[in-house]
Amino acid sequence: MDIADVTELRSYTTEDLASIRQLLIDVHADAFADQMDDEFHRRFPWFVDQWGGREGFACVVGYDTDEPMGYAYGAPSAAGREWWRPFMAEPADPSTFSLSELMVRPRWRKQGVSEVLHKALLEGRPEAMVALSVDTAHPKVQGLYESWGYRKVGESRPFADSPLYAVMVADLPLTTGTAGS
Repeated sequence: MDIADVTELRSYTTEDLASIRQLLIDVHADAFADQMDDEFHRRFPWFVDQWGGREGFACVVGYDTDEPMGYAYGAPSAAGREWWRPFMAEPADPSTFSLSELMVRPRWRKQGVSEVLHKALLEGRPEAMVALSVDTAHPKVQGLYESWGYRKVGESRPFADSPLYAVMVADLPLTTGTAGS
């Protein structure tokens, strides 16, 4: 299957959150169906509201006809409050876009959807770098991000009940992986 033939990308901002909030929650519930009894995953609506309310919130949803395949979203970090700071030296330009979520529903995994969403979200971003976290229990996902130009700078557990995450950063614009092609 050629993902370009079946994907429609729609972009959203903070102003659109009310209209896409339930879609984001529903895709998450499908993507993490086997983990929805976990309190951390049941709090996902709170995370949607927190991220969606941030200034500069950006979201890209990929559709197969009218069916949401997955999405990517994030927001610029507040200057001086970037969450990667404990793990690395201050770069010349610390402006950061925090990629909070990149998820694809099971039916569309391993078809290039995550690459399309990732590229669409970060294309043209004005920040100097992008930061994200990846559950350390998923080394293949970490490897995928590394193939896109990210590097691991540390590990963090932001909430007592959250997984241990690899903190990863990349310079923008990305020059390897999908964003460089």
